Amino acid sequence: MNAVLPLPTLGCESAPVLRERGQREVFCGLTGIIWLHRKVQDAFFLVVGSRTCAHLLQSAAGVMVFAEPRFGTAIIEERDLAGMADCNEELDRVVDRLLARRPDIKLLFLVGSCPSEVIKLDLSRAASRLSVKHAGATKILNYSGSGIETTFTEGEDACLAALVADLPADTSETLSLMIVGALPDVVEDQFLRLFAQLGITSVHSLPARRANQMPPVGPNTRFLLAQPFLGETARALEDRGAQRLDALFPFGAEGTTNWLHAAASAFGIDEMHFRNTVAPGRERAKRAIDHVRAKLEGKRITFLPDSQLEVPLARFLCAELGMIPVEVGTPYLHRRHLAQELALLPSNTLISEGQDVDKQLDRVRAARPDITVCGLGLANPLESEGLTTKWAIELVFSPIHGFDQAGDLAELFARPLRRRDVLKV
Repeated sequence: MNAVLPLPTLGCESAPVLRERGQREVFCGLTGIIWLHRKVQDAFFLVVGSRTCAHLLQSAAGVMVFAEPRFGTAIIEERDLAGMADCNEELDRVVDRLLARRPDIKLLFLVGSCPSEVIKLDLSRAASRLSVKHAGATKILNYSGSGIETTFTEGEDACLAALVADLPADTSETLSLMIVGALPDVVEDQFLRLFAQLGITSVHSLPARRANQMPPVGPNTRFLLAQPFLGETARALEDRGAQRLDALFPFGAEGTTNWLHAAASAFGIDEMHFRNTVAPGRERAKRAIDHVRAKLEGKRITFLPDSQLEVPLARFLCAELGMIPVEVGTPYLHRRHLAQELALLPSNTLISEGQDVDKQLDRVRAARPDITVCGLGLANPLESEGLTTKWAIELVFSPIHGFDQAGDLAELFARPLRRRDVLKV
């Protein structure tokens, strides 16, 4: 049964939420390895799973045949599932062989999957045991990317939450800022330059690019979430005394300005200095967005749940490009983290959490929005029915945060409409 909350008074911050629990069309949390293994340059992600897990990662990553990837799969065979083999002994043997062959690995993640969850393989205990064995050379942590427990981007959340538990304590009496969420290096560098120009000098990123550069955390840590799907990571940081800075997510000119301003306010930066510092980037973003606005203004858009980016992206498209959100679906709605985003959406926007794919597709067919943002498995069927779609996964793999990417982000939504116009007979 679908539960509905009280009607809103302003925006969507207290809007009714259509909660659905049924068949889902999303990738599992293992997919997060695809961008995480590129971010942490001396880490390795060892999935304890099936051949299906291995095929998923290889096909999603598109690894070149001559590349030396920083992820792999320890295959669980039928003998393991039947209890005829000692999985822990086999896992120890695989890890020993891997670390002997790749001494450059300084951080090893044991990643749980559906098969390892089914046979109740305790990867937490395995990580502790192997950490002692390889102490001083490689740190070994674990998290679950199982599709039973996680969807798509929640794999990164589980990974970073595991990292938080292992971060060193920050005993400094001065405030420090932490950017939380895996960002492309070019985007991270842009933000670090802006914070330096603002005068915020103690800035760290989680995850860091090297295992030995992971940031400390403590009561004087203030953190900004760069991604809206990091609920468990935020909770883990708060449990260690850090304080989250409430802000819009850094999508578009306004979202990025608000995100930066939250940090500036927390660190006592002069308001005029803040405005002068961000003005060039903000104006570049606005000009880039304006080039696309005519194509998107007034167009209706529906988001099917996929990555948890849906709410802030809908806010960006509505507030900065004049699009009309019909339905904004998300796998999980974190109201506290998304309160400012929801307040800027029109009050008649349908907010849905979870998914019952057949019911949701019926609503899409009835509304016939100009663009439907959805997963790969739903895009082609909807296109065959004459609906224009946008692949949600591209929004995760593309650099879309910050001022200098605002125009590219807007263009990602204009492109399907241009394609539709070209194909019209």
